[in-house]
Amino acid sequence: LTHLTSTGEAHMVDVGQKEATDRVAVAVGFVHFSNIEPHRLITENLNKKGDVLGIARIAGIMGAKRCSDIIPLCHPIPITKVTVNVGTHSPSDPTAFKIPNRYGSVSVEARVHTHGKTGVEMEAISAVTAACMTVYDMCKAVDKKIQLGGIHLVYKHGGRSGTF
Repeated sequence: LTHLTSTGEAHMVDVGQKEATDRVAVAVGFVHFSNIEPHRLITENLNKKGDVLGIARIAGIMGAKRCSDIIPLCHPIPITKVTVNVGTHSPSDPTAFKIPNRYGSVSVEARVHTHGKTGVEMEAISAVTAACMTVYDMCKAVDKKIQLGGIHLVYKHGGRSGTF
């Protein structure tokens, strides 16, 4: 583990000698509802707290930008671009066959770019997590059993380890 010294102490990895390269990371995640009301309010734009998908998108962008503030050993990175796509899936959505979707769901995809010495995987995961948490926060009044899940990295490119 590169974040540990020979004595087992945590430290921030030195990336000073690494070559700066173009890097991209993509992460996804889902919000699953336990009743139909949150999905209805989102799709009809009737949530009392406002535009759930729009605010979740902004929260995702902020989550990527603030990642190094919440992950202790994460380097602050000059992010060149963040794209957060947030969408709903109705209970009858045939494209949602891989996710639990009995009462509707929200999917989030974040794509983060940089030209730097370390990757943006954590920023992409942080973006998805922040967006999912925002959907939860904005819908918790009408669904006490919302579940966040499936948050994971689906793609990374750049750096020594190449493409995943």
